Amino acid sequence: MEQFFTDYLELLHKLHTDFIAAFDGLPAEALDWVPGEDMNSFCVLVVHTTGATRFWIGAALDDVPDRDRAAEFRAHGLSADQLKAHFAAVEDYAQQNLGHITLADMGMTRTIPRPEPVTVAWALLHALEHVGLHLGHAQITRQLWDQR
Repeated sequence: MEQFFTDYLELLHKLHTDFIAAFDGLPAEALDWVPGEDMNSFCVLVVHTTGATRFWIGAALDDVPDRDRAAEFRAHGLSADQLKAHFAAVEDYAQQNLGHITLADMGMTRTIPRPEPVTVAWALLHALEHVGLHLGHAQITRQLWDQR
């Protein structure tokens, strides 16, 4: 595997580790707690984030999965271990499949269910960007839980 992809996997793992730290050790009721209107629980944040990450890495690999995005926002009742398993599954998928592409493939376009095609590079970078965005949401949710 090329160094870029090794680095990518390390960064993905670091983001996931930080995400898990935001909810690790909380009681079960905290995982479904919604801090306010138009905000999401840890459960929703994890299910949506991992669903999107799998989608975008899959898009880069020309392996777009079926996805019910709306259902991700209805997720509830999952344990911390189940949420952690979502992250592990995405990392396993990425680890097993990113070696199938090279840096030379980064400019290739992929057609996905959206108006314009994206490049392999864009899809991979967007996956990380999206995890980082929702990691911030999870960290704020933890702060709000701790202060309630």
